Amino acid sequence: MLFWEWENEYPDYAEVHFLMVLCYNLQHPSLYSPDGLRAATHLLADFVERGVTPQEVRRQNRARVASGTRTWKITETPASHGSYDAPIPWMLTAADVIAGGADNYCESVRTWARAVYEALKTSGNLSSK
Repeated sequence: MLFWEWENEYPDYAEVHFLMVLCYNLQHPSLYSPDGLRAATHLLADFVERGVTPQEVRRQNRARVASGTRTWKITETPASHGSYDAPIPWMLTAADVIAGGADNYCESVRTWARAVYEALKTSGNLSSK
């Protein structure tokens, strides 16, 4: 997927990059700290439900996530990593995006993001904070 993004410098590819990374990490929650996982689920809701752009998210959250001022960790540590309260049956994964091919990449990532959001919501794991 990263190869497709780097090979095709279209604006859509830059936009879906954020969704791709977010979806992959949300499907592997131990990559986040507990606080990072809560922030990531909220970020996905911003993108999918509220239509916020990556540029707007950066503008809104610059101070909150800046490493010099942030008091919480985004990524996991050996002692603290994210997990979900309930198991999630993922309907789409990165493998499905790849199977869709390069020509459908942007739409496949957007579909993946909606599917991850719905799976989190349905399972009760979507953070409302």
